Amino acid sequence: MSKRALAPFAQSSAENSPSSPEAYDLGVESVSSTAAASALLDRVWEDLDIRPAGAADHLATAGAVPLPSRLATSELAWSSVRAAGLLGGIPAPPDPGRVAVAYRSERVLTIDRIAPSVWAPLSGFWRTRDGWVRTHANYPHHEAALLHALDLSAGATASTLEAVAGERSSDDLITAIVGAGGLAVTVSPERPDHDRVLRDTPLLELHRIPGPPAHGRLDGSDAQPLRGIRVLDLTRVIAGPVCTRTLALLGADVLRVDPPELSEPEWLHLDTGHGKRSVVLDARTERFHDLAARADVVVLGYRPSSLARLGITPEALLSQHPSLVVAALSAWGHDRPERAGFDSLVQAESGIAIVESADGLRPGVLPAQALDHSAGYLLAAAVVAALRRRDGEGGGWTVRTSLRRIAAELLGMPRGDEPQAPREIDTAAHVSTFDVDGRRVTTARPALPGLEFTPPRRWGRDQPRW
Repeated sequence: MSKRALAPFAQSSAENSPSSPEAYDLGVESVSSTAAASALLDRVWEDLDIRPAGAADHLATAGAVPLPSRLATSELAWSSVRAAGLLGGIPAPPDPGRVAVAYRSERVLTIDRIAPSVWAPLSGFWRTRDGWVRTHANYPHHEAALLHALDLSAGATASTLEAVAGERSSDDLITAIVGAGGLAVTVSPERPDHDRVLRDTPLLELHRIPGPPAHGRLDGSDAQPLRGIRVLDLTRVIAGPVCTRTLALLGADVLRVDPPELSEPEWLHLDTGHGKRSVVLDARTERFHDLAARADVVVLGYRPSSLARLGITPEALLSQHPSLVVAALSAWGHDRPERAGFDSLVQAESGIAIVESADGLRPGVLPAQALDHSAGYLLAAAVVAALRRRDGEGGGWTVRTSLRRIAAELLGMPRGDEPQAPREIDTAAHVSTFDVDGRRVTTARPALPGLEFTPPRRWGRDQPRW
């Protein structure tokens, strides 16, 4: 556990604030890169009971991913992308610079040459009377809940929230915000014993459910191994969309489904929507179940309790469609079904924010939303493994992981005392520009080598059909 004390400091609401789309400062990790990457990939192959050719190659490049961090963020990022690439039949290793840009994709995203604002003013760290809390208010309904909980008017500023937070205890503030349906956690030290217990569980839980042979099989194409595979995407906010974007990149037909009552920020969808079609559809309708009946994969990214209320848990889906592969991603794990969360909140509560404190006083953050991105690539790797095993063994398959489980893995990897000095990286070679219904959209290029994205489509503009 870090012995760095968390003392009072000036509040900053920005996490990973956007910089120039042309270049930004990065650093290079200096921990035992080869050993860390090898151990993580070995864990993935063990969990999935599969070891692709080339699994032990190129590990020395893992530490070259320029993501400055005390924790092994570089190795986590490289290995997660490498796992998805190897299982997708890509022998070439990922380019370290490309991985860094992909993990910080919101920093190079522009829409009509304008960088969108990606963090709401009321999302951030806030000093309380006895410690620190972290809030997430990027979605309007979460912001409304936070304002209601603290009796603040619409349009309240960061300064107002800072003043209110400073007058209350952390527990009082969290109880009020969460009780009103908002999102907030206490900034906590890491708990090594708890993390060791989590690391005793699979990083990727893969289970076979006895059932008939699949109606869709991998076609064996080296260029697009998932061509002909249909994926229903019920995810949002980076991790799940990165997973399904990766499946689309490997050739899958991906149909994203969002509920009518919950729109997605345009920038977020354009940043992760490459290669997918997007529909708005109630998951309780017969049309949705018709789509599920003809799918090969369903990827779930909502909290488990919400899925249970809709009747679309992995168990429910497999009882109706016994040859599906169902991948389930949550913030805190399926054993905490009612709890919602995001990468930034998991970083704060797991102890990462204290470990990454720049001065021993201020809570810090990872150089990217690395829990989200790594969960996305690792889940994509697990889906491909499940599809390959389904071809040989039949039946249905479930895959699970969580941001909190990824955090426990990261906290158990080798770490350094200090990140190395930042260096500048030219992002020009790592971005692509698309025309999306007349809008000029620039995004990060794929982290998987040798492949290129097809353009993202406008959110909710497609029809609910294969």
